[in-house]
Amino acid sequence: MSFDPVAWINTPRWQTSRLGLDRMVDLLDRMGRPQDNLRFVHVAGTNGKGSTCAYLASMLQAAGLRVGLFTSPYILRFEERIRVNGCDIAQGELARAVEAVRPHAEAMEAVCGDHPTEFELMAAVALEHFRACKCDIVVLEVGLGGRLDATNVIDAPEASVICRIGLDHTDLLGSTLAAIAAEKAGIVKPGAPVVSWPQEPEAMAVVEAAAAKQGCALTVPDFSQLAVDPLAWRDMGEGGERDGNGVSATASCEGGDGALGDASGEGGGGASPVPLCRRFAYRGRAFETRLLGSYQPSNAALALEAVRVLRERGWDIPAEAETAGIEAARWAGRFEVVDVAPLTIIDGGHNAQGAQALAASLSDLLGEERRGSVAFAMGVLADKEYEAMVRAAAPWAASFHVYAPNNPRALPAEDLAARIRAVLTEEDRADTVPVLVHATPAEALAAARADAAFDGVAVAFGTLYAIADLAKALSDK
Repeated sequence: MSFDPVAWINTPRWQTSRLGLDRMVDLLDRMGRPQDNLRFVHVAGTNGKGSTCAYLASMLQAAGLRVGLFTSPYILRFEERIRVNGCDIAQGELARAVEAVRPHAEAMEAVCGDHPTEFELMAAVALEHFRACKCDIVVLEVGLGGRLDATNVIDAPEASVICRIGLDHTDLLGSTLAAIAAEKAGIVKPGAPVVSWPQEPEAMAVVEAAAAKQGCALTVPDFSQLAVDPLAWRDMGEGGERDGNGVSATASCEGGDGALGDASGEGGGGASPVPLCRRFAYRGRAFETRLLGSYQPSNAALALEAVRVLRERGWDIPAEAETAGIEAARWAGRFEVVDVAPLTIIDGGHNAQGAQALAASLSDLLGEERRGSVAFAMGVLADKEYEAMVRAAAPWAASFHVYAPNNPRALPAEDLAARIRAVLTEEDRADTVPVLVHATPAEALAAARADAAFDGVAVAFGTLYAIADLAKALSDK
């Protein structure tokens, strides 16, 4: 039987989550330190990391660079966590890279009595692959926190980027914004400029202190220079028709499969299957993005500032690459319109900030007059601030269809339903907004879409870990 790299990485003994750098340092030392052959943009934060990484990688690729991208968790396919120039690592390449890591990981286990975690193995495999591919630059997303994350074994990157910081993973990172910011700012290293979202004051003070301590220049995007237009229609050409939502029922986006069909960047993953786009201007320059969330222009502005910092460090990234890269960027499951009859949106928002951003995006897309009209399919992990998520979504809800994600940390659907009913009771809407429990994400989404009917709106949100199941349900319909 041929070696199965995915099965080996998913072996139960690796399935632990333990912060710390010693194991990763040991593993990479045994491998000959592949990270030393690479240059990085290191990206931390609570919300917006994936989209910001997608924008960065797309702009760098548009500049003619060979770009590695490492992200987590995967949304649709295991292989999408490791990409070069928008392409998922191929099975053969994955097998080769895992075989290069495997003897060193097993030697650690035999000699030291300890072993790498699954995330550490994936990070090591990614670095090995990027070295083999001779990447010019790697966009490296932190897995959890920053200071003790496995990705933080690299030396000073070309830039350290800190996305928006919020309360998440409080059991591991701390219960205050300041504590969490200290973990995120742990990626700041001497000699590497820092680009940070304009954080809440409590978190911003920590980021500023970390940059000052390491002698790093700090850049913050100026959102007063950001002007965002309402969602707009791209040119459909002849033959495009719009359904009862005003959404095209016949035109499709550029890039192949369209929504959730391919997250590789080659096949259009993360692009709406309708010709919607969001246009914005930053520092007087016009851009267009296919990532539709109301928050995406801000993520793009953060990425643009990081590119400006790279240019100041000698990287040849023309303005045309910025424009083309922002437009070409794709990221699955972030306020993604995946069907039009009924209008169906999948959003990976999985904490309070994410749910609030979802509500803002619904307001932008539908208008405040459509409050109380959305059929939600919702599943969450038990360690998330799910009551705050419910409170953000509830004003938009016509119904809730809840499920437990296929994850050991999942909150039982009955518990989520009870919390939603309690919130609706406080709002005096418990008698008018039904809350129904379903066995699977697919069943919950199907019920929400049935509630929405042809001209309504269905939204699935609450966790990244159900997006693959939701995508399969849509492809099977």
